[in-house]
Amino acid sequence: MQPATGFALVAQVRAKELRTRIGLGVFLAIVSYAVAPSIWPIAWFVAMTGTQLLDWAVFRPLRLNPEMPLTLGYRCLCLATSFVITLLYSATAAYLWFAGGVAGQLFAMLQVCGGLLHVSLHMHHARPLLLATVIPHASYLFGLPLYAALTGQPSMYIMVVGGLLYCAHLATAVKQTSATNALLRAAHDKAEAERERAERASAAKSDFLATVSHEIRTPLNAVMSGAELLKRTELTPQQGEHVGMLLDAGEVLMGLLNDVLDISKIEAGKMTLEAADLDLPPKLASLARLWEPRAREKGVTLRVNLDEGLPERVRTDPLRLQQILFNLLSNAVKFTDEGTILLNAGRDGPVLWFEVADTGCGMDGAAIARVFSGFEQADAGTTRRYGGTGLGLTIARRLAELMGGGLTVESTHGRGSTFRLEIPYFEALSAADDAALPAEAAGGELKAMKVLVAEDHAVNRKIVALFLEPLGCRLTMVENGKEALDIASAEEFDVILMDMQMPVMDGLEAARAIRQGSGPNAGAAIIALTANALDHHRAAWAEAGVETFLTKPVDPRALTAALLAAASRAVEADAAIRAA
Repeated sequence: MQPATGFALVAQVRAKELRTRIGLGVFLAIVSYAVAPSIWPIAWFVAMTGTQLLDWAVFRPLRLNPEMPLTLGYRCLCLATSFVITLLYSATAAYLWFAGGVAGQLFAMLQVCGGLLHVSLHMHHARPLLLATVIPHASYLFGLPLYAALTGQPSMYIMVVGGLLYCAHLATAVKQTSATNALLRAAHDKAEAERERAERASAAKSDFLATVSHEIRTPLNAVMSGAELLKRTELTPQQGEHVGMLLDAGEVLMGLLNDVLDISKIEAGKMTLEAADLDLPPKLASLARLWEPRAREKGVTLRVNLDEGLPERVRTDPLRLQQILFNLLSNAVKFTDEGTILLNAGRDGPVLWFEVADTGCGMDGAAIARVFSGFEQADAGTTRRYGGTGLGLTIARRLAELMGGGLTVESTHGRGSTFRLEIPYFEALSAADDAALPAEAAGGELKAMKVLVAEDHAVNRKIVALFLEPLGCRLTMVENGKEALDIASAEEFDVILMDMQMPVMDGLEAARAIRQGSGPNAGAAIIALTANALDHHRAAWAEAGVETFLTKPVDPRALTAALLAAASRAVEADAAIRAA
């Protein structure tokens, strides 16, 4: 048995054209009757309609199952049906040739030529079917004028020659059409293969980013949390400054790590923004403090100028704003060898504006036109001298536009550049509510809270203990999901902190088992505290029944807030039970 690919394609085409063929049949019957009135055009139309329905029925199995094996018997049935139907369809040409006079003969030849063109273009997918339909049409095209020439009309030989010329052109057109279709199919197959390869590459990239994110976040958690804990101790002013620089650098490193994860979202148009309160002057000071040593090493002065009308606290996306300004300051320090870098900030109505102005190498008009294009830098020597991919400004402008603002540049070659960021902000809020330290914010509400901590990394367990034990929490530490499940089945806890990637049993499986079990913690608050920070990780936790999702490095305020929220929900649940 042979594959039915070509036959199946022809079957699909013929089914789509059934109404067209019957409509043309109506037209041919009317013309035939008008040229030579008799019962035969009507009889022909009835027979033609019946054979078209037969064609539809014979090819129906192929339309329903294009992959069906083509047996010899079914193949012969398809060929015979196509031959008979075509022979009958063009029979009007013979009727018009003999009964319609000169006009009938001309119309008959035009009809047959049109039929040949039609089947040649639509049947070339299956050569046997092509021959089965071409032969009847060709028989009329050559047979009728040849018969006339042999029976006393020698001039008809010229029509036979014309038919040969027509068929030669038609064969060339069909050959070219087949070749073009073959190229299109090959291109389509190649495109599909490339698409599948790209999807596999994208999946591999996502896995790689997830792994890198997890592996970097774990040590970064220790660095930033250690600095946060050190900040709470008695420090000299110089030590405090060093700790502040460590925290600032950690925040920037965290932002860069998030940048890596956000690139794919920006490219896919799936980037989302989060609004939060931001203390603006301290944030700008910390950014300047981070880059000031590097600028000072080059003999460059870095200053921050804040307009009087600049609000102390704004509501925007702090991470995206930091990303943009960090990139602008990084470029300014990189491309300025002497002089001054100014970070200016102010407010113009509902819009915040920031300017990073430098006295560096500047750009000409051609470079300005390219500077926001991906992987572009000012000239060919820029990458060799300063490094970088040239992607940072592209991301910065895209982020500014996503925030509802814009990023522009004015520059003169040899005299420096000024980048201006404008973004809307919504409301200035008081910072008093956030002034308290975590222990003070807790207000004693976390004292005696029983917390189960499932974390396989010893340093991370130590960090959680240093954060929570001073608040009065009673901690039980386990090293994997199986231990967490065993102890949660026997002892009640107020909150369970669950890592994701652990040996023996991971956090998701353990959380699922706790939620679905009948133990004392089936309804307990479970907080995911993990280095797996991608969107699909958050969705996996939600599917496991864990709505609170905190990422490493641990933010002590976020952790405290999550515990307070869990305690509040527990109090509300107890009150509801007592009221019932």
